[in-house]
Amino acid sequence: MSMTDPIADMLTRIRNANMVKHQKVDIPSSNMKVNLANVLRAEGFIKNYKVIADQKQGILRVYLKYIDEKDSVINEIKRVSKPGGRVYVKSEDIPKVKSGMGIAILSTSKGLLTDKAAREAQVGGEFICTIW
Repeated sequence: MSMTDPIADMLTRIRNANMVKHQKVDIPSSNMKVNLANVLRAEGFIKNYKVIADQKQGILRVYLKYIDEKDSVINEIKRVSKPGGRVYVKSEDIPKVKSGMGIAILSTSKGLLTDKAAREAQVGGEFICTIW
């Protein structure tokens, strides 16, 4: 069975595991998902991740981060650009998420970047998701 939007699947798995307070979540791996997990770790939204080799494409194991047992670091994670409606933004039009409290992740010619890094590099791209 093929998946039409693997990035949305990844974000939904993280959102669902986060709501029920799981410590980790397993996701089918791809280079884009590993890069997305790397941005989430660098910004402090997840503890860590690792790629586990298997007979197929591999498994991306994401370790979720919590402030304490009750409160999650991730309040909301939302897909913006979808296969049926891609959203592209110029560097000067990149929105701020929750007045700078959250981040927007863009796929640019320089790889996956946060909204702040894309503004500094003066590059636009596909608006992948928002997280806060």
